[in-house]
Amino acid sequence: MSKKKYNLNTIYISERLQENLKPISQSAFTAVTAPMGYGKTTAINWYLDKQSKNGNSCVIRISIYSDNLSVFWQSVQKAFAFAGLDFLDNYSCPSDAASAGMLADELCYSLSSQTSYYIFIDDFHLLGEPHVADFFCMLANRLPENIHLIVSGRNAFLSGKEILRLGKKLYQIHTRDLCLNRRELSVYTHRCGASLNEDQLNTLLYSSEGWFSAVYLNLCTFFESGHFPDHTSNIYDMFSSAMIAPLSHKQQEFLTVMGLADEFTVEMALFITGNPEAGQILSLMTRQNAFITPLPDGVSFRFHHMMKECTQRAFAMLSHEKQTDFRNRYGQWYESRGQFLQALATYNKALNYDAALAVIQKDAGILLASLSPEKVLAFLDACPTEILKNRPLALLVLMRRMFTWHQIPKMLELKQLLTDTIAEDNTLSEDERKNLSGECDLIMSFLMYNDITGMSVLHRQASSKMTRPAISIRNTGSWTFGSPSVLMMFHRRSGTLDAELTAMNECMPHYYRITQGHGQGAELLMNAEAAFMQGNFSDAQILLEQTYSTIASNGQHNISLCCDFLAARLSLFQEGVTFVKNPEVKRKEFLSLHNMMWLNIFDSTYAYYYALIRMPEKIPALFKDHMLSTVSFLSPCRPMMEMIENQVFLSQKMYAKVIGRSETLLPVCEKMHYELVSLHVQIQTAAAYAMLGKHHDARQLLQKALGHAMPDGFLIPFVENYTYIKDVLGSINSITPEPFTDRILSLGSVYEQHCLRLSSRNYRPEILNMLNSREAEIAALITDRLSNREIAERLFLSEGTVKQYVNQIYSKLMINGDTRTKRKQLAELISSINKSLT
Repeated sequence: MSKKKYNLNTIYISERLQENLKPISQSAFTAVTAPMGYGKTTAINWYLDKQSKNGNSCVIRISIYSDNLSVFWQSVQKAFAFAGLDFLDNYSCPSDAASAGMLADELCYSLSSQTSYYIFIDDFHLLGEPHVADFFCMLANRLPENIHLIVSGRNAFLSGKEILRLGKKLYQIHTRDLCLNRRELSVYTHRCGASLNEDQLNTLLYSSEGWFSAVYLNLCTFFESGHFPDHTSNIYDMFSSAMIAPLSHKQQEFLTVMGLADEFTVEMALFITGNPEAGQILSLMTRQNAFITPLPDGVSFRFHHMMKECTQRAFAMLSHEKQTDFRNRYGQWYESRGQFLQALATYNKALNYDAALAVIQKDAGILLASLSPEKVLAFLDACPTEILKNRPLALLVLMRRMFTWHQIPKMLELKQLLTDTIAEDNTLSEDERKNLSGECDLIMSFLMYNDITGMSVLHRQASSKMTRPAISIRNTGSWTFGSPSVLMMFHRRSGTLDAELTAMNECMPHYYRITQGHGQGAELLMNAEAAFMQGNFSDAQILLEQTYSTIASNGQHNISLCCDFLAARLSLFQEGVTFVKNPEVKRKEFLSLHNMMWLNIFDSTYAYYYALIRMPEKIPALFKDHMLSTVSFLSPCRPMMEMIENQVFLSQKMYAKVIGRSETLLPVCEKMHYELVSLHVQIQTAAAYAMLGKHHDARQLLQKALGHAMPDGFLIPFVENYTYIKDVLGSINSITPEPFTDRILSLGSVYEQHCLRLSSRNYRPEILNMLNSREAEIAALITDRLSNREIAERLFLSEGTVKQYVNQIYSKLMINGDTRTKRKQLAELISSINKSLT
């Protein structure tokens, strides 16, 4: 009987499975878990194809090909863009819980509509990132009702705790839902064109246990030979025998070579295989082979993982020369399209170290940061020294990355290789020698971080040598590593402020010249901050405005945010200082930039401002709820963020917490030479002791802090904590009067009254302090007569989440009754409070 009568590409979704798929549209999160070959992808795609025929549905399919999170993120962006959704294009790959939360907010906001969105993430087992599963659970609990997340993998990826937390939002599909029972097996084999008798059907059911791939391969052998394979056959041997062995040599070679690709186009297949018939081969095999799948974009294809496994085994049997040639072709393809991580991986497997270094040079270390330090160090250990020396620009990029990863010995080792190259390579022009040497000086200056005098020497050396911009530093990056203050970074020792300001003023023009203006305005801002710290408010305001003017429209958001941090503090002393009191509009602007570091600086400004005027309920959640541990801060900025959190703890009257934290924070500041941050922490700790009645401890700390502050005239850290320390400071001054302390007390008294006036304007009665900031926000919108749906749209939440918040508000305020009565009671409560205030 001719094989043409058989149709093994038949898609069969049993009635039972169809019923099992229906709850997907009612669930926020569907987890599909089954071993390879049970038809997970086929079943979900069948279901999604049905949904996509509904004009009110949008399907977003995301495939996972490796354990690299950045590659996965590229797949996410590509899938959303293909669906006509480009709002993720400028997002960096989330790196911590805070940035993941921002992404969740963006997804909920941008996809909240009347359209039903189905986001299908396939082959999750390949990623191997447990915290991504945590993100899916968090996201599922926040998704609006129109968004459905479907995640498929071979292994269970949800813990019992997560399953319990998701509750009815989670729907699970398991192996038992996907495999064929006896009746379904009979229907499927009949549709494929096989007329099996009872014994044959029983044999097939016994050997396959309803596993689709095993059924498929058994039928392939049956149609080829007239009998089923014996029970000792290995599944991969069966696959190779049934699906690859019968093909022509050209077809086998095509599969063997293209099996390395995650997904590919005809154009890519032509380039990689070098076979002009690649398009025809692919077209023929796609029609005949259920394990080669066209993707929804209409131009790309992918192999089923069983096919990839078998073809990669075949690839391993090729000669070393052929393997190397094909891997290099893959590397060239990826490199030419800016897919540097993929290019780096394939060049590395081909042991083409020179090409890999060329990719590192082109990438300038940006995507390299997504790899683990261990992988890059292993690459460097394997790469021959002479090849490294042939790529001096790549050495610069690697030196910069080693510094970021705190791999200083390796950084110095690379520096020595670069130095040897500059001295020994006769092919380098004199200009290029100077450029390489200058950029090396620039990178080495980071080892003197916050010693601005030492850094200045190297910056000037670099500037005098270089005729081109540095390739290892992008001017769009964060200049302060995420710190909200330049002065806090670079004030190193008590009594050296003037020398530090002079060095900064002389140094920065040289740095700007070779980095295309990276951090422009930093020296002006440092001078403004110094004037403010000394109580020279007019000078500080003038310098601040000069900084704003200097950085206008130059893209230096980091410096602009640092200006805002100073403006917020200065506004409490000086009239006419521009400071956005309502942060929501500006926060949305930064959210649209998709940069978590900038958003954290923004939040730190308002956290410190509201902590100073003692309005803890208005402090951003990151600080108010003490979630700094969820953020992957760069190490140079963390002490500043911890200091700001200390101020928040003071405003929340958690004084013992301040003392306990300061014991670990002060040694860190000392080690990093953060004299100003240390001064703030000492005063905060003294304030906490004072509020707990431990005046002796407070006095000792304040006397030490005064000794550190007076040489540079730093008044403001004391003034900002005047309310807490005024009695202890007054007693110190009564025994040993000092003009410096007199001025703190005088300025502090005026400052305290001003802060009281500010906080009284925004006073919240104690009963409303029972609500957290989100609940208070929703309560206010309820009194404005907004419906739950309108509130959800305004705050970018799901309607279900708003309902949960509303119920919490009623419970905390002990409001009972039906929905209409509760809303009326809440409105009357807030109205009566407002009347009492006026």
